[in-house]
Amino acid sequence: MKAIRRFTVRPVLPDALKPLSDLAHNLRWSWHAETRDLFQSVDPERWAAAGGDPVRLLGSVPSARLTELAGDHRFLRRLTAASEDLAEYTGGERWYQTQSAGLPAAIAYFSPEFGITAALPQYSGGLGILAGDHLKAASDLGVPLIGVGLLYRHGYFRQSLSREGWQQEHYPVLDPHELALAPLTEQDGTPCHVTLALPGGRRLTARIWLARVGRIPLLLLDSDVEENDLGERDVTDRLYGGGSEHRLLQEMLLGIGGVRAVRSYCRLTGHPAPEVFHTNEGHAGFLGLERIAELCEAGLDFDAALEAVRAGTVFTTHTPVPAGIDRFDRELVARHFGPEAELPGIDARRVLHLGRETYPGGESHLFNMAVMGLRLGQRANGVSLLHGRVSREMFSGLWPGFDAEEVPITSVTNGVHAPTWVAPEVIRLGARQIGAKRAEDALTVGDSDRWDSVADIADQDIWELRRVLREKLVGEVRERLRASWRQRGAGTAELGWIDDVLDPDVLTIGFARRVPSYKRLTLMLRDRDRLTRLLLHPERPVQIVVAGKAHPADDGGKRLIQELVRFADDPRVRHRIVFLPDYGMAMAQKLYPGCDVWLNNPLRPLEACGTSGMKAALNGCLNLSVRDGWWDEWFQPDFGWSIPTADGVGTDEDRRDELEAAALYDLLEHRVAPRFYERGAEGLPDRWIQMVRRTLTHLGPKVLAGRMVREYVERLYTPAARAHRAMTTQEARDLAGWKTRVREAWPRVTVEHVETSSAADRAELGAALVVRVRVGLGELAPDDVEVQVVSGRVDEEDRIADASVVPLKPAGGGEEGRWVYEGPLSLDRAGPFGYTVRILPSHPLLAAPAELGLLTVPADGTGEGAGVLMR
Repeated sequence: MKAIRRFTVRPVLPDALKPLSDLAHNLRWSWHAETRDLFQSVDPERWAAAGGDPVRLLGSVPSARLTELAGDHRFLRRLTAASEDLAEYTGGERWYQTQSAGLPAAIAYFSPEFGITAALPQYSGGLGILAGDHLKAASDLGVPLIGVGLLYRHGYFRQSLSREGWQQEHYPVLDPHELALAPLTEQDGTPCHVTLALPGGRRLTARIWLARVGRIPLLLLDSDVEENDLGERDVTDRLYGGGSEHRLLQEMLLGIGGVRAVRSYCRLTGHPAPEVFHTNEGHAGFLGLERIAELCEAGLDFDAALEAVRAGTVFTTHTPVPAGIDRFDRELVARHFGPEAELPGIDARRVLHLGRETYPGGESHLFNMAVMGLRLGQRANGVSLLHGRVSREMFSGLWPGFDAEEVPITSVTNGVHAPTWVAPEVIRLGARQIGAKRAEDALTVGDSDRWDSVADIADQDIWELRRVLREKLVGEVRERLRASWRQRGAGTAELGWIDDVLDPDVLTIGFARRVPSYKRLTLMLRDRDRLTRLLLHPERPVQIVVAGKAHPADDGGKRLIQELVRFADDPRVRHRIVFLPDYGMAMAQKLYPGCDVWLNNPLRPLEACGTSGMKAALNGCLNLSVRDGWWDEWFQPDFGWSIPTADGVGTDEDRRDELEAAALYDLLEHRVAPRFYERGAEGLPDRWIQMVRRTLTHLGPKVLAGRMVREYVERLYTPAARAHRAMTTQEARDLAGWKTRVREAWPRVTVEHVETSSAADRAELGAALVVRVRVGLGELAPDDVEVQVVSGRVDEEDRIADASVVPLKPAGGGEEGRWVYEGPLSLDRAGPFGYTVRILPSHPLLAAPAELGLLTVPADGTGEGAGVLMR
């Protein structure tokens, strides 16, 4: 008989054990070893069966065991210490509280997925893991974030393999009551809801669940409520599922419903209202529309409300390719906004314009969520230096006339939350070296450039640590591989060979991530004979552990997995290469520390950042990677190896893969493996240990999420909060009116004449010129613009590179809108040198000179034209 309803009957905790419930329902346990150890001691076998989830554990412990623990004074002392530690952590002063005044009172952080812990499976890959690490690092630093996401009743899929190695998806149903969640309730105890209006008079209602992530509240919206019809109940059924309208409703609920959830949370709890709203990718971009609607209801017009919203909005893009951006049919979006649907007070045409692809090559019938995010956010960033450059190129069409370097998209390189990803053995070694408190601060605050104390750890201790971690990985792999083969239909008698899979003394390489084609899961299979020789080398063998999920709709990705699995099934090599299904946080936490080398070979520059190698590095694992994402920024030979790329314009994809695979094999055969197996006088791989030491010393502090969140606070959140405060109602109206006036007048702004004067007969290094420019400003005044001279080296086509910009000053005029500007030009570089002049809008509330996308330069034949002075 099958039950028609399932729920968990929980034992009642004795009064002495009540703090266990508080500890279980704050997800800080997921990165706090002492709290996890406490729960494990409740019942080690049930702790393992619960997958390390304290909520599930407490739902399964017999009453007799709870009564026994309630009388165990040693356990109660540990429980009291853990409870007091959590109270001090959540209420005490941390880094943020010691900073100077002017920081945001609160920041709302929106993301479609959050990877906090395997016990709350609301993530699919890097975007969600990054969002989870962002929240946890913010908690450690005391940053007043409010997280906002959706609660997916099926989460992301669980993965298994068929006998033939084909990916199979399973969607277990999640019961919020069995997770570390609590419903947000009104003062009278009834559930708190948000509601969206849908076309045809329908409504979408969602309950708000609250997760505690240390100090950070995480609000998760759940549409599976009785008030909804069946279709609306399924809006939050699964992550990244369904068709276009399904995805649009998810993103409307996340953005619009998310703002309403934040308002309810602040009203009910007294939490300060956010001054800054941060949208992690374009999925939550509709949050800006809801905030505009709020201001319009308070009396502002759309343009003024837009300026007020932009001032306090931060947008982070994570994709380096247009295909990775959510785009919807404009007609679909139009149906969901306006008088008959959501945000009836806003003209749907204004909504559609925000997502319109107005640049060359843009598709007029599509609504682009990233474009809307950029138009609604005054501050935007990519997630590594290289990705920032790629993003400026990709979106440069929104700022026509400006060089890509001036596109107002900066970068904050991602980081990873060390207490989540660093093995306990590594943390204990650090605590033994410098003390537990200093080790904790080093891993969380991330305010040091170097971990010099690593130099004092003995070579023998480092090497022994690496072997212990490798041995633990071997045990984990065998256990998971055996379970996978049973799922594939193998009997116990067929699986004896698994006892010899992997060797704790063999060089171990890890490769684990999502499986889109650009990450090239199967590049290692390009020359299978050569790979086989590397795996089976008699003196210097290598072994490889691979994991990853393909999107359920991506048959191409599934074929790549099947190709890898079939190779790994070959009896000749299956003890040296394995594919582990169902990659997730629990597996990753064992995989990163146990590998000696972390492999990453995407098509450059398609990896925005790629944080898996960061997690590996924090455990003393060396990186072997294409110089993409963060590795392009921080690679040094001390930290690992760079795979050469063949990304020239004339190289086709097949040839490129062939060349880069050959480079990978060469590195493994001639540099990586020899370095690992080479032994010094003491019988240790001295040079390998030195690379591990340098990785930890120099790379470790860079890759921390604490460093990343501090950069967001200092470079984006605080300036956004100041801009928000400066944007009073009147300032917003004035700025909107000024922008309208400037846009209307700009076609009549011209550079009429350019000339230079110099006492020198020749242009020599160190000489100074005076640039004199006559401009026509039409109806605009000098206060509305800035006239600049731009100079630098020039190429054969007179394009200026590495430019210097100097503003010129008004020197007379005013009749009929004509003005003269002048200023100095220093010839500070030898070689081909050139200059030009340009006019830009100027206003003290603009965050960047290119913000309006307006620019005037000399027409051909205007005075000295491009101004090339030296060749």
